[in-house]
Amino acid sequence: MTAIIKQFRRPVKEGAGLQPATPSRRQLLVLLCVSVPSFMINLDANIVAVSLPSIGRTLNADFAATEWVISAYTLAFASLLLPAGALADRFGRKRLLLVGLALFTAASILCGAAPTIVLLNAGRAIQGAGAALLLSAALATLADAFRGHERAAAFAVWGTIIGVAMTIGPIVGGVITHRFGWPWAFYVNVPVGLAMFGLSSRAVRESRDPQAQSVDLGGAVVFAATLFCLTLALISVNQRGWNSLVVLNELFGAFFLGVLFVWVEHRQTRPMLDFSYFRQSTFVGANVANLAYAATLLPMLTFLPLYFQSAFAKEPEVAGLMMLPMVAPLVLVPRLVVRFLAHRFSGRGLLTLGLALATLGLIELGLVADQIQFSLIVAGMLVAGSGAGILNAEAARVAMTAIPHERAGMAAGIGGTVRFAGLVVGFAALGAILYSTVASNVAMLMPDLSNTDRAALIHGLMSGGIAEPHSLGESWDQVRLTSIGHGYRTLFFSAAAVAVAAAVACWRLVQASETPMLRVTPLRIVDQDSHLQRSRTPSPTPPSWT
Repeated sequence: MTAIIKQFRRPVKEGAGLQPATPSRRQLLVLLCVSVPSFMINLDANIVAVSLPSIGRTLNADFAATEWVISAYTLAFASLLLPAGALADRFGRKRLLLVGLALFTAASILCGAAPTIVLLNAGRAIQGAGAALLLSAALATLADAFRGHERAAAFAVWGTIIGVAMTIGPIVGGVITHRFGWPWAFYVNVPVGLAMFGLSSRAVRESRDPQAQSVDLGGAVVFAATLFCLTLALISVNQRGWNSLVVLNELFGAFFLGVLFVWVEHRQTRPMLDFSYFRQSTFVGANVANLAYAATLLPMLTFLPLYFQSAFAKEPEVAGLMMLPMVAPLVLVPRLVVRFLAHRFSGRGLLTLGLALATLGLIELGLVADQIQFSLIVAGMLVAGSGAGILNAEAARVAMTAIPHERAGMAAGIGGTVRFAGLVVGFAALGAILYSTVASNVAMLMPDLSNTDRAALIHGLMSGGIAEPHSLGESWDQVRLTSIGHGYRTLFFSAAAVAVAAAVACWRLVQASETPMLRVTPLRIVDQDSHLQRSRTPSPTPPSWT
């Protein structure tokens, strides 16, 4: 708790000097009620990522079906975040927070008890719906409870806690899957959800948008259908190919519904998505950074554990530990940003720096992916993880700053929708790239392989399995290492291309004047040993690296 309070130190005049003030007890409880549910959401996603191979083997599911364990959750999540934000503004953020917690907790029980992959994916969709209600209400509550410098510090703490979830998720997931079985990756949410429901019902104060009128039901339905068609097309391409009439129809449906969504929103007096905010270049740039972060870095939290299990033949528990260089910066970097960079870089500079680090890290991973040496991968994971640590909280903070706090629910919905839509599309698109590259390598290396054995081999490589098809014999290692190495090299380079394009766009769109650096002010320091007070004036504020 002391570490959290220190994040909120702000200058307040007292007598002749300046003394740091601390947040109120209610603010700290609100921060706890917002951050722990967000922690649950991210922890659950990363636990499940490590558990996918075990889920596929237990429920006899192929790669496309196990892909939906991630996609069903994120699709429902992303599709409902915007309407969830509107519901929070209209009916109350506390009420939606409690409903989301109850739904998420109940769905976790359903997922853990699911006997088939179909029921598991249905439970994951319900879980995603609860998470959407929960996160939109949580971020809107956070924006309502904190203003000014406190808001920046609150989002830094929130980002740090999310980083902790991402850090321990693969490790906890590996341990739980290996020692207790994958259902406990879902059951672990139940006691936390019950505890937070009780605390939130007492500690969180109700708030809403006084101007909110009605819920944009038409926009919500069309937006969900648009995202569903797009994701379905990207997942279907693994099995059908880009020339498939089914895939082309799904892509056309996504485009048509997207146009329809814009038309529907323009006819609303108070739309679920107010397009007027997209005239602000800073808001657009922050969401570009948010989208690129979600589409390029967040999928790595799923693909890298699969890479370690496929290429290195590691168990889930070990694969989770191997993720530490990637996820540890998500905890450490947000604190370093507030302490060392926030008064030197504007929001524009921080977002661009985060995307640049992500690009460099992904390029390094691509350069060494086919060498199958963990020591060569560590550097790329550290650099990419550092970029993720900057983007995780900073993208949300900059975007929320550009929106009036009365529409905090909508702002949270937009930010969350962009992030999780990016994760859905990024995961599906990178999965399609990986699948097609692996399949082409298998076809080239084993041209005489039967269709049955080829399908079995590709399934094993894609799902993290290490069991060889019976007819391959001694050629198994060559096929496995070459196919996986080339597949992941293409995946990393593709993600790097998106990140560098986003860095250029972010630099051009975000205005440094609208995202100023935090100013360092003189503080009166109390020497606890000598009981003497002395004033310390920091060196002149360095120039803003915009």
